[in-house]
Amino acid sequence: MLNIKNILVLCTGNSCRSQMAEALINHDLAGKAKGLSAGTTPQPKVADGAIEALQLAGLPTDGLYPKDIDAVINEPIDLVITVCNNANEACPIFPKPVPRIHIPFHDPHGESLESFVAVRDDIRARLIPAVRDALGI
Repeated sequence: MLNIKNILVLCTGNSCRSQMAEALINHDLAGKAKGLSAGTTPQPKVADGAIEALQLAGLPTDGLYPKDIDAVINEPIDLVITVCNNANEACPIFPKPVPRIHIPFHDPHGESLESFVAVRDDIRARLIPAVRDALGI
């Protein structure tokens, strides 16, 4: 039986960086890891630029929506990744000890599509290898 690892990507608004990271984990590490995302202060919707940047890379965006940390706090999380300084400082205490890494990314909210694409590619270049290293997958 495969032991699929659950990775929680935590951000402030859960509308951009963490959503793109969730989609990239679910695509690039399919069968090895499952990406989840949440925010300390979730926004009403995922940023249009984040959705468009993911779709341009051929990544599915169905089911992406901002979630509060309470929606995932009781999931069996194997690794928490904070992608903004605010979430790193506000990271909650989980019911059991969970390894945590902090990899900050530029927030492209309100910027051009090119900025969202650059952040998407930065997440793929830095976060995916960090997950592989941290979990040995």
